[in-house]
Amino acid sequence: MELTPLYSKKIKCGLCAKNFETTKIRGRFVRVKEHDTDLMPVYENPEINPSLYHVHVCPDCGYAFTDDTAPYFPPGAREEIDEKITKQWSGQDFSGERSISDAIKAYKLAVYTGTLKKEKSITMAGLYLRLSWLYRELGNAEQEKRFQRLAHANYQDSYSKEDYAGTQMSTERILYILAELSLRLGEEDQATRYFSKIIEKQHSSTEPKMVKMAKDRWQAHREQKQMQSS
Repeated sequence: MELTPLYSKKIKCGLCAKNFETTKIRGRFVRVKEHDTDLMPVYENPEINPSLYHVHVCPDCGYAFTDDTAPYFPPGAREEIDEKITKQWSGQDFSGERSISDAIKAYKLAVYTGTLKKEKSITMAGLYLRLSWLYRELGNAEQEKRFQRLAHANYQDSYSKEDYAGTQMSTERILYILAELSLRLGEEDQATRYFSKIIEKQHSSTEPKMVKMAKDRWQAHREQKQMQSS
């Protein structure tokens, strides 16, 4: 039997504890062509995009979560999610092939759930950044900027609180994303500060690749500015 890119995976809902089927993409089918300067992967086949399937949505209660979502619920969070999501839930099924629009709905549900659950800023920032990528795919610059601003605010909060400790995110990676988002949002002074913070770490960093990316990106931006002003 021929393997297909999509496969079903049984997963347990973090809220109602029921098992349900979620859809994932087999790694062997994923081909990254390049990365945009804000780390967005550009795939050879846009339909085989793991970001479309990053959010799991329970068809029974509407709880939306990712592999990065904390299993802990603060006091009152379960009740609030039940009141504001589950009681309004019509049983939508997000399994199977997803369009970009389907994925955006799933992400927005995860954002709403994460807000009610008081999820860490680093988790929320990742959701907002991926939403900005999806809107870029659709060519919707206004919504892309909106979610870049939200991602930027949450990465700033995460950086100041260091709530990314113990995750796969490094200080250098957060600083790079903050610098890049600052550039894209027209905050050049802020971008300069963040790029400088990464470059200062060049002799002590455990992520030399991120330091090099920051230096290259900052140099490219400065050269572009010089060309525009000449």
